[in-house]
Amino acid sequence: MSSHPHAKGRGSQIDPPNRFGQSYAVPDFEHIEHDAEYLEDLRNLKTEYIPDAAKSIVSENDSPDVPFRYSLNPYRGCMHGCSYCYARPTHEYLGLSAGLDFETKIFFKPDAPKLFRDWLNRPNWEPETVVMSGVTDCYQPIEREHRITRGCLEVALEARVPIGIVTKNALVTRDIDILSEMAKHSLVRVALSVTSLDQELTRVLEPRTSSPQARLRALGELSNAGIPAVVMASPMIPGLNDSELPAILKAASEAGASYATYILLRLPLTVQPVFMEWLERCLPLKRELIESRIRATREGQLSNAEFGRRMRGSGVIAEQIDQTFKLFAKRYGLDRKYEPLDASQFRPPKPSSGQLRLF
Repeated sequence: MSSHPHAKGRGSQIDPPNRFGQSYAVPDFEHIEHDAEYLEDLRNLKTEYIPDAAKSIVSENDSPDVPFRYSLNPYRGCMHGCSYCYARPTHEYLGLSAGLDFETKIFFKPDAPKLFRDWLNRPNWEPETVVMSGVTDCYQPIEREHRITRGCLEVALEARVPIGIVTKNALVTRDIDILSEMAKHSLVRVALSVTSLDQELTRVLEPRTSSPQARLRALGELSNAGIPAVVMASPMIPGLNDSELPAILKAASEAGASYATYILLRLPLTVQPVFMEWLERCLPLKRELIESRIRATREGQLSNAEFGRRMRGSGVIAEQIDQTFKLFAKRYGLDRKYEPLDASQFRPPKPSSGQLRLF
């Protein structure tokens, strides 16, 4: 497993071996340990933005644990750099690593709005909610420049197709003009992830995301614009942020959230070495406690992929987290059922070819 000389502002400091067994280089920095200028360049690791000439844009999901069938992902990789991100192993399909590569090599899909438009024009499409994004964050920093997510929302509004948004970036408020119009037709819901209210923690756990206060303000702005706003207290990491759960729900309720949900920390595949390295590096005095509590919720393991348990875990600690969530979600009025989004208004958007339908 290769480590990097303390890359600044990154959640991972390693590039774990690709699990598909590709050739793997182990860096040796010993011979440059006195080259301060070169080492400083390595620490200021630049983000690469790579065009992705994808031919399809919507993925289909059949997991019983995931409450949606279709997801749209404008980006691959995520600059937010969250050490726990379950999407990290997806970069391995590209021949890259789930560590630093995942947060420094970002693939963007400039044709996403066109592909989405064509996908919605399929004759066998039966309208239902599409989630942005099921994998990496559709409002990560690159969206400021490329506006791919916004382009997809414009298509969704034209087609009256319902959209669920999941993000941890306050940039989502930039698109309130589109989102509020969609909300008038019961076509959108936005879920903002709030993992902790402690900015010192989020600065290292989620190094390039919006601050907790910015996310709470975003919840308020969305709610004030009539857009259903959900707080996702996720992931809950036993021994680290689970004690904050009541305060997160209270703050989110006061900010304007209407609903709440949570997911227990998951460490599938190569997420595990990335998170454990982060834990050892950033919280060495708490590492043993946190690891033991994670294992207590996963039947002695660090991860359990079993359907029905992977999102909530099992055992006494997992049950305590679940009961705490239910108690305080009810106390702060965040336990209501989601109002279903309305797929009945769908109308095929204008095809990208410009050729209108005859029937």
